[in-house]
This record gives sequence, structure tokens and C-alpha cells, in this order.
Amino acid sequence: MGLPLTLSKQGHWHFYNRLDWPVSARSPWYLSVLIAMLAAATFVVYRTGGTAYAYPYLILVPVLFSAAWYGLVGGLLCALVAGLAMAAMPLDVARGVDQAPSNWLLRLLLYLVLGGVAGWLFQSLRRAFRDHERVVRTDTRSNLPNQAALEDDLHSWLNSYKSRTSHLGLIVVRITDIVEVLEAMGADASDELAARVGRRFEHLLADRGRVYRFSVSELMLLAYDVDDKGLADLADRILEAGEQNVVLQGLPVRVQPVLGASFSGDHARDELTADSLISEARIALFTAMDRKLSYCHYVPEFKQKTRDNIQLIARVRHGLDHHEFEIHYQPKINVQDGSLAGCECLIRWRDGHDRFIPPGRFMPKVESTTLITPVTEFVSREGCDFIKQFPKTTSINFSAHNLADERLLKYLEKLVNRCGIDPELVEIELTESALIQNLDTAREAIQRMRNIGFGVSIDDFGTGFASFDYLRRLPITGIKIDRAFVCDLETDERSRKLMGCMVDLGHALDLVVTAEGVETAGQYRILKTLGCDQAQGFYFAPGLPAKQFLAWSRYYRAVDA
Repeated sequence: MGLPLTLSKQGHWHFYNRLDWPVSARSPWYLSVLIAMLAAATFVVYRTGGTAYAYPYLILVPVLFSAAWYGLVGGLLCALVAGLAMAAMPLDVARGVDQAPSNWLLRLLLYLVLGGVAGWLFQSLRRAFRDHERVVRTDTRSNLPNQAALEDDLHSWLNSYKSRTSHLGLIVVRITDIVEVLEAMGADASDELAARVGRRFEHLLADRGRVYRFSVSELMLLAYDVDDKGLADLADRILEAGEQNVVLQGLPVRVQPVLGASFSGDHARDELTADSLISEARIALFTAMDRKLSYCHYVPEFKQKTRDNIQLIARVRHGLDHHEFEIHYQPKINVQDGSLAGCECLIRWRDGHDRFIPPGRFMPKVESTTLITPVTEFVSREGCDFIKQFPKTTSINFSAHNLADERLLKYLEKLVNRCGIDPELVEIELTESALIQNLDTAREAIQRMRNIGFGVSIDDFGTGFASFDYLRRLPITGIKIDRAFVCDLETDERSRKLMGCMVDLGHALDLVVTAEGVETAGQYRILKTLGCDQAQGFYFAPGLPAKQFLAWSRYYRAVDA
């Protein structure tokens, strides 16, 4: 059973548990029914000859109904009224024989006992049911209302939505650092954090909404009688409240919330459901997280994008099974003498309709799912087979998920042995973002790669987590400077100086320095002057299918600097 809304004196809506009130108290019809039943029973007893016959027990029916509707007090009062009504009636109507006092007193006592016991039982059942519902609707770890309570409250509000002029907003709050609290301080501390943050948000809502614990790391705020601006203002206050420390086990903890919101006013009244509001708020939350924002308000485009992503990810597995993916190879050039140094494996996807799907559209999503493993295995197989035809250093890209996958590394080692190729011809390229999550874990994984004989290079160097510390600690063999530092080499002196510094830094640490995104002869000449080791880009060749790359490499001549 849900929580209906009741209007306060101040004009605000409040949630009340309908079990707090007897059913009969919500309708005068129940009292009317009881009076009618008592009157009918009295009439039947009188018309059938009096209290000497069996019909007087009909009056127990309204007593039991009163006990069920009004509890102990209702049962006793109705029993008293029924007993007094029976006392006023003769024992035998036809002969005019009155009841003996002991007769009606005994009957009154019997009615009172039955009414009292029945009322107490019904009242106890109601209380037990209310306690059970409270438990079912409460997160016992934080003592906040739970997901079931949220859904019930939404249904109750929506049942009366068509008659309302006000709107309802739903905000989901993800406590992004609750996992760290759980790991560092235990489950009790994380639950206490959720409870304290929830109570803090309740103060923000005052009497205009309610806070629920939706999951371990998510709270839901139901705010009613709001508009778009009011919902945005509430979100700002929630983010501001998150800046305040919460003391747990004597330690100050700063909460970092991310918010997603949905709004009933964005829907036609006949299309709005509790599930849609919850789903849209969570889609907005995931969009905020994906875009590195603190807050997003749901718009329909989010859902369409999410649906497209889901369908696209589903098609990746289908594409792997039906050989829709292929590898293109982009050459790497030795800058100083113009010779061919190696190549990089670049995944390409043409769907069943021969339509090209850009890697930037599907790879970021694939990297966040377990599909990254079979995709990387596919690239590794193709790359190792290609090395047998092109025995030069070939680069394979690993994601953060791959870096933590020890099974994948063993797979690659077995693959190299099976193909009979030198592991030194395999280079693993890692983005800087793959190193951010856990530098120690990254160092151990890279060391295992180096022990096998693989080279390890940091891709997109300079645009992410560039740090002297990880260059010192990680056993890498090279860095690949991002194209953002190459594009302005011919026109920007600061870009040339910065590139020179990065080249010198790499050489000081005995690293092979590669520049990507080289598109002009001028850029190539500057890189040669600065001492860069390798370069790749459209100036030399784009990514090419295996046969075309091999043909290109046979006729390649060193670029005249």
C-alpha cells in the first residue's frame, strides 16, 4: 500500500501512511453502515419473536464489523450499544414476557467480550501489518525509505496526477566515493554516510518531498510542487550540501555527488509512469557521469542515445562472430633516416550493409564493457599473424580493462609462441587514462609484459595524466606524443619548444619518442630537427588493409627531408 498525499495548513503536500488511520475513519459511510446493520438486526429480532430465539445473535455481525473497522474501542462501543438494544427488547414479543436482568446482563457481557477480543485482534493485526509494511518500505541499514517505498509513493502521487496542477521532480544522487568509504571503513561506515547525507537532503526538502535509499551508492529525492527552475535550484543546493564534510569514525569525509533529474512536467499526463520517471533520472545520472558533469536534467535525446549505444554494443558481438571487423595498419617511420620502423594495428568495422562505423563511435563503449576482451583478442590475433608477413614492430592498443586482465596477457603470450614470432616485435600501447586508476597495479602489469619481451609505450602522451612520477616508476619503453602537440609545430613557437622538451625528456629516460598525427612535410622536418625518433600520420600513409599495406611498404621510399 502506498503513501497518499495530504494537504497541510500551509498548502504543502505531506505523505501519510494510510494504515495510521482506521479504514472507517476515512468515510462516513462506514458509520452509516454500522447504524443500518444495528437497526436491521434489532428489527429482525423484534419481528421474529424476541430475544428468546436465535436471531439476537445477528447483532454480533455489526459488532464484528465495528471491531474490524474501529479496533478495540469500536468493538466495545458497538457491543455496548448492541447489548443495550437487546436489553430493551422483550424475551417474547407475542406473550409480552420481559427478559430477566441476569439474561440481558449476561448477553451484554458476552457482546462486550466478543467485541473487545475481536477489536483487539483486528487492531493487533493492523499494527503488525503496519510494522511489516514499515520494514518492507525501509532500508534497515540506513533507516531511510527504500526503493519499494519510492515506487509506492510515486504510484500514489500519479494516481491523483490528472487532477493536479503542480508537478513532481525526481533527483537521483550518486555518492561517487561511497565505495572508497566501504573499502576503507567497512559497510557500517558506508551505510552511516548514506544515512547522514540522506538526512541532510531531507532538511533541504523540508516538507516538500522525501529522501529514499535507492541502492548502496544512490539516493532518490522526490520533490513535489516544483517547476523546472525549482528543480534546478534544488540540485544546486544538493551539490552545495555535498561540499560539507561528514565525520565518520572520527574522520572527515567529503561527499562527491553526481545528480540526474527527471520532471513530470516533461510528459503528457497519460504517458507518465513511475518507472519512466525513475529510468529517466538514472539515464540523466549516467549522462552526467559520462560527460564528467555534476548534474544533468533528462532530455529525450539521452534515451535515444542510450538505446543506440545498447543496440550498437549488441551488434559488436554479432560483428565479431560474422567477421565484420578488420585491421588496418598505419606505418611508423624512423624520423632521422626515413626508413620504415613498424606499424600500428587500427580496428575498423564495416557492418553487414558495408557501412563504415567510426572507431570513435563504438570503441569508447566497448572499452567500458567485457566485450573489450574479445575485441582485443581479435586485434592481437590479426596483429601477430601480420607480423609473420611483416617482421617489424607492430603496436597493439590495450585499454585500462585489458591492463588488469592477467588472462589476456597470458593469451597474448601463448599467441606469440604459437605464431613463432619474436615478442620484441610486439608493442603494447597504453593510454595515460589506463594508468590513472591504480599506478601500482599498472606497474606490475607492465613489468609482466616487459618480462615476456613486449615493448610498452604510453599513447596520447601529454593530454591526460602526464606525470614525471609515472615515467620514473613504470618500466615503459616509449612514449607517443599526441597529435595535439604536432598540429601547430609550423606556426607556434611554444608548440615547438614544448615538443622539444618532451623529446628530450623521453631521451633522458632512454625511451623511444614517437609523434603521431604528422600531416605535412614541414612538421616532419621540425620533428627531425628536434631529434624525434619515430612519426606516423597521413603524411606518410593512412591506416591500410593488410594487402594494401604490404604493397605500399614494398614500394615505399624514404621521405626526403
